[in-house]
Amino acid sequence: MQNVVTAILGGGQGTRLWPLTRDRAKPAVPVAGKFRLIDIPISNSLHAGIHRIYVLTQVNSASLHRHLAQTYRFDAFRKGFVNLLAATQSLDNREWYQGTADAVRQNLARLNYTSPKEILVLSGDQLYLMDLRDLVSYHRDKSGDLTVAVVPVPLERAGEFGVLKVDDDGRISEFFEKPGDPELRETLEVPPETLTRLGLDPAPGHCLASMGIYCFRPSALDELLVGTTTTDFGHEVIPAAIASLDVFAHGYGGYWRDIGTIPSFHEASLELTTAVPPLNLYSPDTPIYTHARFLAGTKIQSCEVQNSVICEGGLIAGATVSRSILGIRSVIREGSVIEESVVMGANRMALRAQEDGATSVGIGRDCVIRRAIVDFDACIGDGVQLVNESGADHADAENYAIRGGVIVVVRGATIPAGTVI
Repeated sequence: MQNVVTAILGGGQGTRLWPLTRDRAKPAVPVAGKFRLIDIPISNSLHAGIHRIYVLTQVNSASLHRHLAQTYRFDAFRKGFVNLLAATQSLDNREWYQGTADAVRQNLARLNYTSPKEILVLSGDQLYLMDLRDLVSYHRDKSGDLTVAVVPVPLERAGEFGVLKVDDDGRISEFFEKPGDPELRETLEVPPETLTRLGLDPAPGHCLASMGIYCFRPSALDELLVGTTTTDFGHEVIPAAIASLDVFAHGYGGYWRDIGTIPSFHEASLELTTAVPPLNLYSPDTPIYTHARFLAGTKIQSCEVQNSVICEGGLIAGATVSRSILGIRSVIREGSVIEESVVMGANRMALRAQEDGATSVGIGRDCVIRRAIVDFDACIGDGVQLVNESGADHADAENYAIRGGVIVVVRGATIPAGTVI
């Protein structure tokens, strides 16, 4: 695994995750209270023994760069690194990244610099714990040019993913990016015996979807990208590879969520609050690495808390919290009710400003926060009700937005006392 390089794609604008991506790159969005989305693929790589990792990005990269620099530092004996490759102009190229494939093409020289045996291409906006050694070993056993990690999904969701067909040897024979034709989708159902051969549980009414996780032979990646104008892996690169190279599917049967929209982010967050969460963040063998903050434990006074995740450094007094995530340095005051919500918390500078007389950070007294996401450093006044009273599915305002019925309070916003949304 020391001969493998990871390239993590995180350069998109993240418009479907707005306003969480208003001031930050998508991989820098906080998740599970104390991590960032980028920590997931990096941790998966490190668990597999892959210590040469590149993160490709171009939009709002300042906070992402800061997080990587503060978090991932290797000792002098390991020769590892996590490097940010932000889009930049050169004498040979004046263009920004035009898509996932173009981002990799513009950085091929760096990815190939250490002459890796394989190049892994991962997404920067997914939740999963996957042993990448299995993927690489399968790729080597098949002597493949490209191996695509796949998961079974219900046929009715086929239009959300790149969907593929495989033969008896696991070779990909056809690939359809987000097929919209209902008749086509019906032909994509995978026989139970095929799922079994891929190491997956047989289930009727399912198709195989690409996870956006690829293992390339470097020479094959060069062949597919150099001298071409292709910009996207799903629409262009994979179909071209199937026509001329050995492309295989590697089955993955564990937890996997694509965090592409506000509703999917909200749903995945609430899944982590269950008694036995589908994504195990508590295994001592596969920790999720992130920036160490050295915070005191959260102080909880006279509260009722059910099925929730509460991170360190906070103060919760006289509140009721159910099926919610409270991030680092969260402040919840007396009489407030938090239900099915994500409160991201605050940074130390916002709390320091509060001590100097600025507006109080956190949730005020007697508030009701239901099915909402409250971004960092927000100030929610006393008596505020974030309940989507009108039942809106989509809305935009100065300090908040509604996406899929979920209220999102933007970072650093102030919601005046008594406001009802």
